[in-house]
Amino acid sequence: MNTLFPVFLKLEELNTLVVGGGNVGLEKLEAIFRNSPKATVTLVAPEIRDEIKALVPHHNLTLIQERYNISHLEGMNIVTAGTDSKEVNRQVRDDCKAKRILVNIADTPDLCDFYLSSVVVKEDLKIAISTNGKSPTFAKRFREILEEIIPENLQETLNNLQTIRNKLKGDFQSKVQKLNEITKVMQE
Repeated sequence: MNTLFPVFLKLEELNTLVVGGGNVGLEKLEAIFRNSPKATVTLVAPEIRDEIKALVPHHNLTLIQERYNISHLEGMNIVTAGTDSKEVNRQVRDDCKAKRILVNIADTPDLCDFYLSSVVVKEDLKIAISTNGKSPTFAKRFREILEEIIPENLQETLNNLQTIRNKLKGDFQSKVQKLNEITKVMQE
């Protein structure tokens, strides 16, 4: 049973650290900036791929080309690590636990406080998919299916529903009831 609590973070209001400058670090950065283009991210690694360096002019990304140490956690709210060293990854996790910072260790579910989900984005609609860390590949394939079947003009529907929501009078319960009536046609 998947007991994860789904949440969407406003990364532009948090400080994020990525530990690892290889393929996994690049993958994490791409996921972060695809979903939160204005996120503030620091990446630390002794070696940093050129593709990562190329992201600096386009994002709020700081690169620190050195080995990870606990001082890099100063001021961080959330951390993801994916180095080639299990020892470094474990140290990042232990340091984050000691400082009460949420941490994700790539491909090591038992060391994670959270998982990075596969995400479907259709303008304002965002759907996160989790397999509880069991199969990121399945989550990716399912994302691709959802991207195909969700109509492109969904944004118009969302905008119309927001207009209606803003015009509704009454308490919260009556607003929910009216919106439920309106959106019931989507089941047909």
